[in-house]
Formats: sequence, C-alpha cells, structure tokens
Amino acid sequence: MGLYSMRLINVKALLKVEGLMAKKKRADCRVKILQFCHGDVTKYAILSHRWIRQEVDYDEIVELAKMDNKKSAKIRQRDGYRKILDSCKQAEKDGYEWLWVDTCCIDKRSSAELSEAINSMYRWYENAQVCYAYLHDVLDSSFPVARNDKKYANGWPEWFSRGWTLQEMIAPSNLQFFNKTWQVIGDKRTLARTLKKITGVPQHILRDGLYGDRPCIAQIMSWAANRTTTRVEDRAYSLMGLLGVNMPMLYGEGKKAFHRLQLEIIHTSNDQSIFAWSWDKEVRTGNILADDPSVFRCCSAMELMDPDEFIESCSKFMPEGYLRSIKKDQLDTFPITNRGIQIWLFLCPIPGSRSVFRTLLPCRPYPSSLPVSIELCLWKSNYYRYAQLLEFRPKRILQFRQIYLRYQDTSHLNAAFVIDDSATTKNGFTCHGAYPAKFTGNTFTLTSTDPLCVKVYSNNQTGHCFAVGFGQCFGKDWIHVVSDESGMWVSSLMKYAQVEYPKMLARAPEHARSMDKVRSGAGCCGRVCIMQTRLRQLTLRTSCVMWKSSRKNGVKFEVFRDPALGNVSGEWTGFDVDVGGIFPVSEHYLHISIGITVHRKQMIPAVTGGLS
Repeated sequence: MGLYSMRLINVKALLKVEGLMAKKKRADCRVKILQFCHGDVTKYAILSHRWIRQEVDYDEIVELAKMDNKKSAKIRQRDGYRKILDSCKQAEKDGYEWLWVDTCCIDKRSSAELSEAINSMYRWYENAQVCYAYLHDVLDSSFPVARNDKKYANGWPEWFSRGWTLQEMIAPSNLQFFNKTWQVIGDKRTLARTLKKITGVPQHILRDGLYGDRPCIAQIMSWAANRTTTRVEDRAYSLMGLLGVNMPMLYGEGKKAFHRLQLEIIHTSNDQSIFAWSWDKEVRTGNILADDPSVFRCCSAMELMDPDEFIESCSKFMPEGYLRSIKKDQLDTFPITNRGIQIWLFLCPIPGSRSVFRTLLPCRPYPSSLPVSIELCLWKSNYYRYAQLLEFRPKRILQFRQIYLRYQDTSHLNAAFVIDDSATTKNGFTCHGAYPAKFTGNTFTLTSTDPLCVKVYSNNQTGHCFAVGFGQCFGKDWIHVVSDESGMWVSSLMKYAQVEYPKMLARAPEHARSMDKVRSGAGCCGRVCIMQTRLRQLTLRTSCVMWKSSRKNGVKFEVFRDPALGNVSGEWTGFDVDVGGIFPVSEHYLHISIGITVHRKQMIPAVTGGLS
C-alpha cells in the first residue's frame, strides 16, 4: 500500500456483480471490486457505522465474484453486506464511483496495513466528499432530537456511544445521517445544536472542524469520555487523528495504549490541560497520566489561559519580587526523560504535610474562572498524581519549581486489614462506623482508588474518643491513631471521621514511610509493629502484624490504665515474629490478631498467639 493510497470499492463493479447474482447468474471472476486509489485526488464517499456481528471482511468481498451461488447467497443475506450494498447505491445516486468501508477495505491479516489504516483514518474521513452515517437503530423518518431511554440503551442511537464514530463525525465536512431504511434524516451542519447536546462537541467544531479555534487537549478528550470500544486499546487509537499524533498499534497492551497516546501528545504539544483530568473529584494515586478518556468528563468547557494572565493570577500567592525571576518560556516546554516529565510548576504545600502539594495549571475549567488545581505527591524524589484534598486558599507561599512528574506505572499492591477491637469494646468503647461508609465490618481491602478508611471509637461514660486511619500509599500500608483531647466530637463522631480523613490523607506518605521503616528487614514470616497512643489518662495500644506471603494485616486494639506507660511516644516499634516456629500452621489458620504482652521493666513485647 502506497503512502497516499487507500483501497476503495469500485461502486459500479460491486453493483454489477450484485445484479448478476440476484438473477442467479455467474459474475465475471476477473472483476476487481477493490482497487488501490490515491486518496488525495480520488473523489470518494465513505461509510460511518456501528459494527455488527454479520460484517463482510476483506477476503469475502475480494472473492465474492468467484463464489458459487450457494456460498455467495449466504454472504449476500448478511446485514453487513446489505449495508455495503446500500452505501454503494447511495454513492452511485450521488455521482461517486468509489466508496470506502472499514469492514472490507482493510486487510486486517496484515498488522502493517491495519496500523497504517488506523493512523490514516482521520485523513481519509476528512478527504471524503461525503460521509454516510448509518444509524441502524433509527426507524423513524426524522432525526431524534430528544433523549429516549426506552428506545435506545444510552438514550440516543448507538452510533453516538462508540469510540471510532467521534472522529468520523468531526473529520468530514459533509456528513449525512441515514436511518435503518436509508432515508436521509439530516446532516451535521443543520443538526449542529442537537449534536452538541448529544456529544458535547461545540457547534463551531461541527461546522468548521478542528482548524482555527482549536480546543485544548482536555476538552477534546472529554468528547470521548462517554464512548466505548470493543477493544480497550481502541479508546486511545480512535483519538489519534483528533489529537494530531501517530503511533504504532500494539493490541494486547491494554490501558498502556492511552498512556502512550498522552506521551505522544506531550512530545508535540505544550498544552498542560492534559494533566487536568478529574480535577474536581477523587482520583487514584499514581502516575501523572490518565488511564482512559472517561476521567476527562469534567473538562468539557476547559480552555487554556494566556501565559501572562496565568502568571499574574499566580503572583497573588507569591512573595514580593518573586515574579521577576520567572521566565515565560519555562512554562512552554516539558520534555520527557527516563526519570519523568521535566516541568516547571507552581506548587503550594498542603498544610500539615511535607510531601503533598497543590499545583496550578495554565488552564481553567470554565471561561473567566480561576486556574485548575490538582494534587501532587513527592515520593522517592519524583512527583505523582495524588488524591484530591480539602479546599483551601493558598497563602503567599507558592513556589515555582522544576520537578519530575512520574509517567511510568507504579506497583500498587492492595492492602488487606483484619481488625480485632474486642478488647476495646470490653472496656466500654463502641465503634461508630467508618468513613467512607463503603467500608463496613472489620475486614476490608484498600486500593490506589480507595486508599484510606477512618474508623471512630468512643466511650460515652468516660468521654474518650479516638479515630484510627487504615491506609495504603504507593503500595505501602499504614495505620495512624489520633485522639480527641478536646471532647468536642463526642456528640458528632462521624463528622469527626470526615474531618480527620483529609488530614490523614495529606500525611499518608509520612505515615507510610514511618511504618515501612519499622517493618524493613522483617523476618521470613512477618513482623509485629506496636504503637501506643495517649488517651487522657488511658493508653491505647495498637498492634499490627503483616504476613509477607499474603500481605494481610492483623490489627488489635487494647485500652488500659498503666502508670508505668505514662510517657508514650506515639511512634511505631517493630519486632520480628516466626509464628511457624511456635505453631506449625499456615498464617491463614492462625488467628490474625496478635496479642501483645508488655513487660513494664524491659518494655519489650512478647508475642502470644491463639488458634481459630
């Protein structure tokens, strides 16, 4: 296949073969239904449609004229063949000799040809004289102008929910819609207002294309947020033409395809809105790249800011004179290195944390609004995307730094916790629930998208109240305890959990590093970690053991009075355990809560265990 060539259907040839077969006559086996043409100079029509099960592929259309009547009849009965045939009839009616249909004009056995076709597809639709958008599930003689959830699974014809049809709608200047019986029901220019309501694509883009007033990367991504593809990789490949990039196809790579797409965009663009995904909601902790287009749903009205306007808006939160040291061209480039994306950003430290920062990006979610902000976390000298925290107004402490944004995937092992709080309930404490509320019971698993659970306990008789955070940060699990010394939260305990949640999340990297340091060098089975927390004349002792083989965390709480332990550090201490040497059973059968006996003189815990 030549650089500017494409395989097209010879409309007259296919209609002639069909006419002979309809009369049960043999067609000339030498006739070529598919031929190579120069797409830049050939006038052709093109089909946009929703794939179905009974499509006709390249081999079948090539061999059609050579088949006997019985074999060809089976193919000619397919809905996919009728779709091609009706497209040819419409093309002939409109005066076009050539037609392109993706089901049969690409030899998909050749990975090279498939890759070239996918990389060229936007241009092929753009260069077509007319595009026929076939809506197979529209039976009416008019275009649907109102959402109908009873008639359509997604409220609108299925064509509008597919990933590939987005570029097929935007690229051609002349797009005509047809219903199931091939009646014309409108074109994209006259239906621009309705199409904007269905797809989110602005009317001027539908009328004039992407040339001229081109939206930012994040807004283009938002148009694909609600669309699906059969192969997960196609969520990325179907956007290449819209975003002006090319890359090889690697089916089987999963979500890495969308990561590669973003890196290709960064190679050719300085548009920082690509980092603004899920700016308004909770996100997973990890690399700076989005996992799929759905997380750009909140960016439908996003626009880039003028560099001078952006710097001026940031200057309100910087020391006097600091602005003079900033050069605008520092915002223009962010090269990709093997360490990460090297970039200059305005960073504001999150109160109470040494590792989490809020950064401002030179784009805004709506016209005339403030710049978008996202959270970043410093972990092992690189910065990662981090969970959204409480709203706060930055003071005059913005820092302009060159940092590295990690784009490689990090290993996120889920953290499982099994809690034994029976000792606290015996002492009059009650667990009042957890935040988020999805974590019920005393056994749960934390992930990179659900990294923290806060449980609250109180004793109504004594007025004691404490919150325990169970967290997972960059594959490291951690536990942290805070007590309500003021007593103000006793009457509103779940509110207490909600207040402590963002505070603990902001300090999660410090908590994770602290606990990981204590656990380092653990023995072959696991390590017991102990922390004691002061609770107004009481001591809360938290013991935790993690089994290395299963990554289960057994946690036990005990509350007691003991004058010898009046000065508690609130820090973790670790001790190796080899339970297999005590009980010849697997950790799955050993009661996961490890009882701890503390000797007052030596202050060394001795491990005891029980079977369940």
